[in-house]
Amino acid sequence: MTRSDRAPRQRSRQAALQTLYARDFAGPRQAGGVSDVEELFERVAQNFDLPLGARDFALKLVCGTVAELSEIDHLLAANAINWKISRMAAVDRNVLRLGIFELTRTDTPVSVILDEAIQLARRFGGESSPGFVNGVLDAVAKQVRGQAEQPAEPAAGDGRESDRGVA
Repeated sequence: MTRSDRAPRQRSRQAALQTLYARDFAGPRQAGGVSDVEELFERVAQNFDLPLGARDFALKLVCGTVAELSEIDHLLAANAINWKISRMAAVDRNVLRLGIFELTRTDTPVSVILDEAIQLARRFGGESSPGFVNGVLDAVAKQVRGQAEQPAEPAAGDGRESDRGVA
């Protein structure tokens, strides 16, 4: 994926994060079902210049995360050692939820998910957010995909074999 291809997806993730953040602070009636989340997304997305594909991706992230919230929060709680979800900073909690959704429901490479989540945490979170997000998502990646951050693939013909796909 080229840098120009990544930019719309980065904006998609930013819009998704801001929607989930706003959802955290919405009243119980507004934080309800998918249609309410879609309405909230539309209000947030007005502040972003999202091409159609990027807009669809952001909406998929938001709706998917909300639909799978119980399972996502279970994985989050299991891997955020000594942290209650309710005590996490709202930005960190929602960056982690987005990352866990991508780890469990998309085929996006682990390294991309972690990098994008760390960038969101760096931009919108506190000083310790990037390290916290990296540690938790790395643990989740090991659990759900059997892998964590992977070094770059070896160049063709350098004699090393990749162990990807080996259980």
